[in-house]
Amino acid sequence: MTPKKLVTIAVYCLLIALPIGLFINAQAQRNSSTRRSDESSATPKYRLSGPYTHNNLSIFLVHGKDLLPGKNFLTLQEALAQNKVRVYETKEVNELAIQNLSNQDVYVQSGDIVRGGDQDRMISIDFIVPPKSGRMPIAAFCVESGRWSRRGGEQSETFGSSNNSVATRDLKLAAKSAKSQEAVWANVSVAQQKLSKNVGAIVNSSASATSFELAVENAKVKETSAAYINTLDGIISNKPDVIGYVFAINGQVNSADVYASHALFTKLWPKLLKASAVEAIAELNQPVKAEPIAEETVGAFLVESEKPSAQPKDVTSRVRMLTREDDKNAFYETQDRSQKDAWVHRNYIRKQ
Repeated sequence: MTPKKLVTIAVYCLLIALPIGLFINAQAQRNSSTRRSDESSATPKYRLSGPYTHNNLSIFLVHGKDLLPGKNFLTLQEALAQNKVRVYETKEVNELAIQNLSNQDVYVQSGDIVRGGDQDRMISIDFIVPPKSGRMPIAAFCVESGRWSRRGGEQSETFGSSNNSVATRDLKLAAKSAKSQEAVWANVSVAQQKLSKNVGAIVNSSASATSFELAVENAKVKETSAAYINTLDGIISNKPDVIGYVFAINGQVNSADVYASHALFTKLWPKLLKASAVEAIAELNQPVKAEPIAEETVGAFLVESEKPSAQPKDVTSRVRMLTREDDKNAFYETQDRSQKDAWVHRNYIRKQ
């Protein structure tokens, strides 16, 4: 064989081997990231304190190391209030568009409700919007059925605020686990019925009877939830190592949210507490477990939730979601690939 033919064959082999090598390397990096998450999830380095209780709602605080010191996310709520982000109506029920106008990262959390547009929506997955992002698609579910036009003085092209998060475990699971719009609508209706029964007034608004957002803003709901909020809001004060919380309703563990940043948790705490209070109100007529919930029970819930094998999904080129789920629990971990795949948020939901 001539030298010229040998060179040609060598170049050809190199062209074939190079993409294969790149693919194998990328896959190895993905598997390595999943293994790191598996290893870190096996024994969470958390300390619990509590319970702090009002009526049928009990909260345990999660203490741990701040893994993102100095990192300052804007939350969706504050970014909208400061006109640093825009959320656009797309005329698609399950997809909106978001644009970051600021020089900071904006953190959007699954369950955040955006008010306005043609229908109120809930964001269905955690999302990080980079600075000066341009318009980006973002997944959503409608938490208001029937309306498909401007409401009152609100804008239909954009969403004006995000002051509330969805409440009730079943509503969250309908979006995050079942990923069903019909199930979301059904659970909005169930939540409205429960709230109406337990506050002694119809919470459905005349402006839009199907809006979960307007039900949460009902005067009787706000009055009832204020007692929970006023009692429990200050429990995180002067605790710089608090990075999350676990809550139980009627003596049964419900859910938990843990963050890699104390500062991020502190910003989100009022919104999280309000949603937990609303859910507690919705369950006021249910039986209460006789004995107080034990710290060991809460710790076991966190550990057990992280045991199922991880299912990774790339949300964007920057954000990766790891899901672990079995018959009893659902666990969702949001990773920031710009921070070497460090996790930002962990959400735990007790399914039964």
